[in-house]
Amino acid sequence: MELIAYDDFLLMIIPIVVYWVYSGIYEVLGSSEKYRLHSRKDEETKNLASKRDVVKGVLFQQVLQATITVVVTKLTHEEAKPETNTNTSWFAAASQFMVAMVVFDTWQYFVHRYMHHNKFLYRKFHSWHHRIVAPYAFAAQYNHPVDGIITETVAGALAYFVSGMSKTTAALFFSFATVKGIDDHCGLMLPWNPFHILFGNNTAYHDIHHQLAGNKRNFAQPFFVTWDKIMGSYVPYTVVKRENGGFEARVAKH
Repeated sequence: MELIAYDDFLLMIIPIVVYWVYSGIYEVLGSSEKYRLHSRKDEETKNLASKRDVVKGVLFQQVLQATITVVVTKLTHEEAKPETNTNTSWFAAASQFMVAMVVFDTWQYFVHRYMHHNKFLYRKFHSWHHRIVAPYAFAAQYNHPVDGIITETVAGALAYFVSGMSKTTAALFFSFATVKGIDDHCGLMLPWNPFHILFGNNTAYHDIHHQLAGNKRNFAQPFFVTWDKIMGSYVPYTVVKRENGGFEARVAKH
């Protein structure tokens, strides 16, 4: 009997590989100050966690999440979903993607918001993520393990089961969510970035949340800003050029 099914392996491994490859691309693109929201000096002096600790923390988080994925898939004993015709399959996958995005966003918004408003939870768990004051790509998943499980792993599980997607579709969805989360934390305002065109929730939007002025605002992640607007936690922002190159995201003055 095989230890782990092939589709389970893909569901577990692909998002991790995507994380390090995609964040690595952003690190290369951030070698110039031209598009950075924070200078390299700010990245080195303002952040309270070293890059070595961030890498170790993210890897531990990913191993933990992969282990949970294996255990859950083994316990659920899900049978492979039969494919219908190609058009129906693509339509079903697109519909499941949208449902998963809404479920994922909804869970993350309310848990994330509560983590900020509950002093114990923030101090004990979520403050780990906010040790990164000047965000960069591969710190996107730097969380306390408890925070990572509650906020991200549970969100992913709910999105998967509620949407009814296959494991192949799930691997694509989680890879997409991973890429979007990296983009939100990359600290780069690239002019050709499609995420900045398609989503109001983008790099600058989330950068505001990592600032002191926006710490209890702009909780939404990673796709839409809808819940922030409904719940009154949305704060508009402007992006201005820095004198020494790059950009800066600022809370907009009313």
